[in-house]
Amino acid sequence: MAGGWAKDGAVSEQIEASINDELARLKARSVPQGESFTHCAECEEPIPEARRIALPGVKLCIDCVRERDGQVRARGGINRRGSKDSQLK
Repeated sequence: MAGGWAKDGAVSEQIEASINDELARLKARSVPQGESFTHCAECEEPIPEARRIALPGVKLCIDCVRERDGQVRARGGINRRGSKDSQLK
């Protein structure tokens, strides 16, 4: 069911596009590459050899990664596809 000038299925397309954008953003996250550090870049604690082998290019110890992942990072949550300004262009 569409309303106004929107075609049938427009809402579903917007939802699908938003999901695809988020998946692409998650896949594009930087993956460590290169030689692993022997000590954490933040706290200088030794990084276990098993972690260095499992994740080539790792730079942080497990504790620092957990601390960093626990922090909430604000990012723009505007759905440009659904805004009226983008529909007018």
